[in-house]
Amino acid sequence: MKVSFSKYQGTGNDFVMLDNLSGEYDSLTLDQIRFLCDRKLGIGADGLIKISKDEHLDFNVEYFNLDGSQSFCGNGARCSVAFAKVLEQLDETTKFNAIDGEHEAKLTVDGRVHLEMLPVNSIEFESEREREVFIMDTGSPHYVKFVDAANVPDIVEFGKQIRYSDRFKEEGINVNTVVELGPNTIHVATYERGVEDETLSCGTGVTACALAYMMKNNVEGEVSVSTKGGKLSVKATKSGVGFDNIWLIGPAKKVFDGSIEI
Repeated sequence: MKVSFSKYQGTGNDFVMLDNLSGEYDSLTLDQIRFLCDRKLGIGADGLIKISKDEHLDFNVEYFNLDGSQSFCGNGARCSVAFAKVLEQLDETTKFNAIDGEHEAKLTVDGRVHLEMLPVNSIEFESEREREVFIMDTGSPHYVKFVDAANVPDIVEFGKQIRYSDRFKEEGINVNTVVELGPNTIHVATYERGVEDETLSCGTGVTACALAYMMKNNVEGEVSVSTKGGKLSVKATKSGVGFDNIWLIGPAKKVFDGSIEI
């Protein structure tokens, strides 16, 4: 079977993108998806995304992690919007379906994608060794810990410790560390379940960390976020004990097109 694909990246979070509007790749197995994402034997990516038709909206996003598991991916969704633009499934604005529900998005002339995230109505907070910890679901579950710039733990070691702890080992959780760089400015590192490693960026993780910053500092509006893969920003409005009108904003770029036999 020949698979034609595009490779996209959003602040270093990279994806194999498949045009599945005709249903051509409906029969892809999880083993084949894992092979395509393999960096040594296949194409190499943090995940694979199929863009398919949707009965009511512009398109449907089906996201698979590196290990074949499924979840919502913020950077993947932003790349999906850019890819769908190439497939002529939208103009500058769009509405699409993903595993967690309906999303709105818009493209700007500078190549950035503004992605509306679903409201976050439940945020768990705990104090751990005088450092704040927040747990919330921003389309995928996230554990967020604020740390000092001089004492940042290795994200892979720390991430595995939390992800495979008794509480989270069954369902898994993404793990983030946050360093406050200044007013409304943070740096984020993320260990992603499904990849089981650090990724250069994570859209749902960046969103969770920005919301945690807003909650911690009793602010709202826009937070600038730096990651190893680049810069993103998150806008949100407080709503009760959570947030709504949440937007994840950043670049989404095509790397190359190709084909591969599987």
